[in-house]
Amino acid sequence: MQLDWSKGKLAEGLRHYNANEFFAAHEAWECVWLEATGREKMFLQALIQVAAALHHQCRNNPKGTVLLFQAALSRLDSCPAVFGGMSVAILRDDIRNRLQASEAGYSAPGLLPPRMCPVNIR
Repeated sequence: MQLDWSKGKLAEGLRHYNANEFFAAHEAWECVWLEATGREKMFLQALIQVAAALHHQCRNNPKGTVLLFQAALSRLDSCPAVFGGMSVAILRDDIRNRLQASEAGYSAPGLLPPRMCPVNIR
């Protein structure tokens, strides 16, 4: 399955994500995830978990936020630096930074969301 972030539900979810509409991003990506198989399915699940983590953050649920970031990171760690048209390396680094900041006691609402940087948008 080719993941194209320039159209369809992937693009819609990315627009929502970049607008800090994390639940809507989760919902859009879930539509694609339901049809995906193999590594693409696992990768999309990780992105959905990132969006869900940020939704939990907005609802002031730090434990849920951390658990979902950790689950997403465990899936993303098996991906190459670029996968599914996305810079996984940047996303992983941002999630790790988020988790370290959380462990150090920094307030999550003041931190920027992990960056999702597609590499195939024209």
